[in-house]
Amino acid sequence: MSPDGLRGAEWTLAADPFQLGGLPVAWQISARTHPASVMTEWNAYFTTGTPHEALADFFLALDARPEPATGYDEPATVLAALTAQGWIRDIDHPDTTATDPAFTSSVSLTPVPQLVQDADPRPDLLGWQAWAEPALGASYLWCATFSASVPHDLVAAFASSLASPVPVLRHALPEIAQGRVTVIPPD
Repeated sequence: MSPDGLRGAEWTLAADPFQLGGLPVAWQISARTHPASVMTEWNAYFTTGTPHEALADFFLALDARPEPATGYDEPATVLAALTAQGWIRDIDHPDTTATDPAFTSSVSLTPVPQLVQDADPRPDLLGWQAWAEPALGASYLWCATFSASVPHDLVAAFASSLASPVPVLRHALPEIAQGRVTVIPPD
């Protein structure tokens, strides 16, 4: 819990059998409008394998917001963050979906899975979902889901980090990603 009581992060891997894309959820991040509020305004869920740099950038953006539970940016903010990094808008859903140029990762504004919690009780709410599927029909490497009330600028921070072409350090690559990922040996 943050010192002001408005933000929370919980490692849920051992406690909750909730899954996204067949993968166990590892992190549940939430925000509330008042420290005394029992109900969270929104939740974000990340499975194991979610790129740690994108998670860290999401946490930093959340920590920097004076009011973490409310947002005013439009959904286009997320797609703008992705296309600025060279991602391609989906031809069938250009206002809600973008994919990386290698077609291995996607971010889409879609109906959220049933167990995703949000303070807005209306059915069929849309939330952002992101995932990596290194080959069509292959198992997902990771998934992330943001409930409907997550501020779009926070999702954009995650998406921008995810789409960044800056090299990242990895100890091992998934076997299925070999040949699809550029490997730069250390100096």
